[in-house]
Amino acid sequence: MRKRDHNPLTNAASLLICGLLAGVVVAAAAFPAVAMSGLAAKAGAETFDRLPTELTVKKAPQISYLYAADGKTVVATMFDENRRDIPLKDIPPVMRNAIIAAEDHNFYKHNGVDMKGVARAFVNNSSAGAQQQGASTLTMQYVRLAISYSATKPKDVVAATEDTTARKLKEMRYAMQVDKELGKDGVLERYLNIAPFGNGAYGVYAASQVYFGKHPKDLKIEEAAMLAGMVKAPDGFDPTNPVKKPKALDRRNYIINNMRDLGQITVAEADAAKATDLVVKARPTPNGCVAANKNHWGFFCDYFYRWWLSQETFGATTYDRERRLKSGGYRIVTTLDPKAQEAAHKHILANQGVNKKQALMLAGVEPGTGRVRSMAVNRNFKLDNPTKPTNPYSSDPAKAKRKVRATYPNTTNPLLSGGGDIAGYQAGSTFKIFTLVAALEKGYSLNHTMNAPNQYRSKYVISSSSPAACKGTHFYCPTNDNPSMAGTHNMWSAFGHSVNTYWVALEERVGAEKAVEVAKRLGIKFAGSPAQQNSDAWLAANAETWGAFTLGVSSTTPLDLANAYATLAADGKYCEPIPVQEIIDQEGNKLDVANTRCKQAVKVEVARAAVDAARCPLGDRSSTTKCKTATAGNVRGVVGKPVAGKSGTTDGDKTASLVAMTKQYAFAGILADPDWPQQDRIKMGHDVNGGVNPAVYNTLRDAMKGKPAIDFTPPGSKTVQGDERSIPNVKCQSVNSARSELKDAGFEVEVDNKRVPSSCPAGSAAGTSPDGRTAKGSLVVIEVSNGSGGTPPGNSGGQPGTGPGNGNGNGRPPGR
Repeated sequence: MRKRDHNPLTNAASLLICGLLAGVVVAAAAFPAVAMSGLAAKAGAETFDRLPTELTVKKAPQISYLYAADGKTVVATMFDENRRDIPLKDIPPVMRNAIIAAEDHNFYKHNGVDMKGVARAFVNNSSAGAQQQGASTLTMQYVRLAISYSATKPKDVVAATEDTTARKLKEMRYAMQVDKELGKDGVLERYLNIAPFGNGAYGVYAASQVYFGKHPKDLKIEEAAMLAGMVKAPDGFDPTNPVKKPKALDRRNYIINNMRDLGQITVAEADAAKATDLVVKARPTPNGCVAANKNHWGFFCDYFYRWWLSQETFGATTYDRERRLKSGGYRIVTTLDPKAQEAAHKHILANQGVNKKQALMLAGVEPGTGRVRSMAVNRNFKLDNPTKPTNPYSSDPAKAKRKVRATYPNTTNPLLSGGGDIAGYQAGSTFKIFTLVAALEKGYSLNHTMNAPNQYRSKYVISSSSPAACKGTHFYCPTNDNPSMAGTHNMWSAFGHSVNTYWVALEERVGAEKAVEVAKRLGIKFAGSPAQQNSDAWLAANAETWGAFTLGVSSTTPLDLANAYATLAADGKYCEPIPVQEIIDQEGNKLDVANTRCKQAVKVEVARAAVDAARCPLGDRSSTTKCKTATAGNVRGVVGKPVAGKSGTTDGDKTASLVAMTKQYAFAGILADPDWPQQDRIKMGHDVNGGVNPAVYNTLRDAMKGKPAIDFTPPGSKTVQGDERSIPNVKCQSVNSARSELKDAGFEVEVDNKRVPSSCPAGSAAGTSPDGRTAKGSLVVIEVSNGSGGTPPGNSGGQPGTGPGNGNGNGRPPGR
C-alpha cells in the first residue's frame, strides 16, 4: 500500500500557506458566509503553527458478541453503536478505492490537508452564484469524527462539528500531524472503521453486514461504491428508503465513474457495475436480549445481562457497566449449552404452552463449575405491547384489581433466577436435603433410624389457629402424605419416600438453624428483610423456631435449587452460578472475572452420603443404599445413567418441583404460577400430562446423550452405618427390662403398642425392629407379643414399602 514520504519543504510550505490563508481562505472555502466577518480576522491573527497537534483519540464504541459455550453459535449482540473494527488487510482494495473515489481523489498526494483543494474552493466560493465547495480531506474527516468520539462532554461534541474557522484550522493542523504519524494506510483503516453508514451501522464491517449480509472482503465493486457514497449523507442516500433509493443509485454510479477515471477499475468493470441493480438486504443487527438469535435464549441472555451489571470489574455503577458491555467490543463465550437448552425448551412446551398461567421453569447447572447450561420456561421473551397488550390481567386478584398484567405469554421478568419482585417459589420436599446434610455433619449416619408416626407432635411453637397445629395446642404437628408411610425409617427410606414426620423430627434434633445454615452455604437465598416479620429472611434469622423449613416452605428459584444440588454432586464444592466461561477484550486479554468462583462448602464424605440418599427418590441405587419406595422412581430408567435428586410439592399442590442430576448436569424444574405463587386454584402435577417431571427427566436424558455414565462415589462405611453395634436379643423379656437393656446399649427406644403374633407371653417383648445391628443412637422399636403362639412378622414395627405418595405435606394426591 502506498505511503507518501513527508518532505520537510512540503510540510513547511503547507504550514506557511495555512497561516496565510487562515483568516480568509479557509473561511471562504468552508464557510463562505463568514469569510469577511470578525471570525475570519480573529482566526487570521492566530499563529497556525502554535495550534495543538497531539490528537487524543479514544476507541470508538464497539459491538460486543455473546457466543454459546461452543464459541461459535452467536447468542446475541449488544451495542450502543453497531461497529466492529477490523484491520486494513480485511478491507478489500475495492472498498479502499471506492472511499477515495468518493471523498478524496488526492488522498495519496497530500499530507492531510489538500492545499490545492483549499485554494480551488476559495476561488470557487468567492464567485457570485457559484455552487459552494468544501475542502475536507479523508484525514480531516477522520479527525472530526475522532474528536467527536473522544469528547467527554456534550459541548465538546458540538465544538467538533460547529461551523467556525477556529475549528477548521485545528482540524487541518491535527490532520497534518495524524497523516505524518499514521501514514496513509493507518488513516484509511481508522476512517473506514469509524465512519457512519446509516441504519445504525458504523464502520465498514457493520455496513457490509447490514446492507449486504456479508464480510467486507466479499464486497463487489457496485456494493463498495454504494457504501462509499453513503458516508457523505447516510440518511440522504439511504438505499433502503424507496424515496431516497434513486439518489443512492445516482451516487453509486457517480463513484463508479470516479473509480474508472482514477484508473482503479476498467471501463468494462465500471459499465458492468453500473448495470447491476441496486439490491440491499437491510438487515439491522439484532441488539440486546429481546433480539437474541432464538427467542427462548432470551431468558439466559437476560440472566447474563443482570450478572454483568452486578460485576464491579466493569465499572463503579450499573450505568458504567452497561456502557462497557455495549461499547467495549468484547468477545463473550457464555456457558449456554445449545443442546441442553434446546432439549429444555422442547420438553417444556410439550407439557405446557405459552398461554398457560402456570410456568414450567427449568434451569440446568454444571456441577463443579457453577456454569449455567440452560434456562427455559413456557413464555415468550419479549415486552408486552402496552398499547395493545396480549397478556391478560394477573391471576392474583389483588394485582388484577390494580390492572396489573400477567407474565404470560410475554415477559422479560427473571422468572428462573429471581430479581426485582420475583422472590421465587416454594419447592416443597426438595428442601429436606438441607436437613439431611445438617444431620450428617452432626454425626448422624445414613442408617440412623427413627419411628415416623403419621402425625408428629413437635416442640416447635406456632399459632394455635394454624391448621398445622395439633388440635387444641400451639405445637407444630406435621403429618405424612399417606398413613402407610408411618413406621421405622432410616435416611434412605425417609428421603426416598419423603416422610415428613421423620424429617421434622430429625430437624428438631439437629436444629432447624443448622439446616438453614446448610441451605445458605449451598446458595439458597432468603427473600425479604430480616427486619420484616415472617418474611423468609426474618424466619431464616430466627430459624430455631422454623419447624416447617425442612418441608420447603421457603421460596427459591430453579437456578438456585439446581446449583444447591449440583454442589453435592460435585463432592461438596460450591460454585457461584456463572453465565460466562471466557471474556476477551479488544486487546485480546482474557478477563479473570469469567473464572469460576468455587469453595468447599460441605465435606466430601458428607456430600457423598447426601447424594447416596438422594438416589433413592429417583429409583437409583448404589452399593451402599438401602432404598425403599421412590417418589419419582422412573427417572433412572428414563435417563439411563446414574442419577440423584428429589421431588417436592407444597400444600394444596400450589407448586410442584423435581431435581434430577448426574455428575455432569443438575436440572431443577418448578411448576408454579409466578404471578400468584400462593394460588390455590390450579393443582400442579408431577409425572402427569402437563406436570413438571417429564420436562426435567427428558431434558436430562437428552443432555446426557453422548456423555459417559459416571457413577457417584459411595460414602464410607462410617457415614453409612455410623457407630454400628449389635441390638441385644430381648425376646420374651418384660417390656421394661427390654427397654432398659436397649437403652444401656446406646439406642433410643420406643414401644409399639400394637400387639404382634408371638410365642412369648402376652405383653412381653416379641422382638425388635430393626433387629441384628444398627447405628448407636438410632431408634429401636420394641414389638409386644399378643401371646398367640405365632411368629412375629419381620420388621413388624412398620417399615414402609407399600403405599404411594411423595410425603410433602397434607392431603395431596399420591404418586408424585
